[in-house]
Amino acid sequence: MKIVMIGGTSFIGPHVVKQLAGMGHHDITLFHRGQTKCELPANVKHIFGEKMQLEQFRDEFKSLSPDVVVDMIASTEEDTRAVARAFEGIAARLITISSQDVYRAYGIVRKADQGPLEPTPITESSALRLNRFPYQDPAKDPNDWCNKYDKILVEDIVMNNQHMQGTILRLPAVYGPHDPLQRFYKYLKLKPISDSRPFVLVEESFSNWRWTHSFVENVAYAIALAITNERSAGRIYNVGELHAHSMLDYINEIGSILNWKGQVIVAPNGSLPEEMKVPFNTEQPLLVDSQRIREELGFVEQCSFSDGCIQTVKWELANQPDEAVDYGKEDEILRHLGQLK
Repeated sequence: MKIVMIGGTSFIGPHVVKQLAGMGHHDITLFHRGQTKCELPANVKHIFGEKMQLEQFRDEFKSLSPDVVVDMIASTEEDTRAVARAFEGIAARLITISSQDVYRAYGIVRKADQGPLEPTPITESSALRLNRFPYQDPAKDPNDWCNKYDKILVEDIVMNNQHMQGTILRLPAVYGPHDPLQRFYKYLKLKPISDSRPFVLVEESFSNWRWTHSFVENVAYAIALAITNERSAGRIYNVGELHAHSMLDYINEIGSILNWKGQVIVAPNGSLPEEMKVPFNTEQPLLVDSQRIREELGFVEQCSFSDGCIQTVKWELANQPDEAVDYGKEDEILRHLGQLK
């Protein structure tokens, strides 16, 4: 199979290439800016350029005659139209990486959509966000990516394309080495546990919250299956772990990996100051159903939950942000709760 991948050199993409390399003799070409170094098989070809200039490379794409185009970095209506124009009449299928942030449940979690909670588990036919451009920031340039980003608009273009059959993969919260968001460090108490704090403090609502995640290698395998299986044409798939773990499950797993002897203190709801809370409405679970891709494409996890967490913790510890952490406010609350003298 001949495959052109747009992007593919940062977090998830290299794993997709490696999965494809293990699934058959595929001819893989990456179109990217050449700014990110990563380890890839030697036979992978490269075309260097800017995504918004894709149409300038149509002759090169024609010579490659790809069966499938995979857009790993679809963010806006504008850049997705650029992909569609560049490969019109050249490729038969377009696979686009989307996000579970398209769902209305995510809008509720972000406190952007109002009204009743969404039922779970979330399937591919669940309600989408009512608000558009979920990361808009009026303080930034109108042309900044955050003011144009919306995967709902991206999906509409892909699935209504008259020239290529579209496939959408809605990804969950993805963790693993090279995670640019460093989720374990930011939300899951990796820093205080690695600092051997005797207690870590978590608000009750967050500790019980369930948000479907997946380890990067498992996500890459799901994408590779969609690329190599023509049954995926015209389909939308949720990707994610079969059973969503609570945030407390993740924290306990991190503690176990680091042989931490401390205790997780679950603080009553409303007892933490705003600056210590996660900025989400955790009354809304993000439990996502991934049965469709399992049944239609045969997806199963290639890496266990435990092994994925171990790899993630190891990388995040070696790549911690260079910032000081002040535990003074947390200690004050722990004393108030009777945990510290």
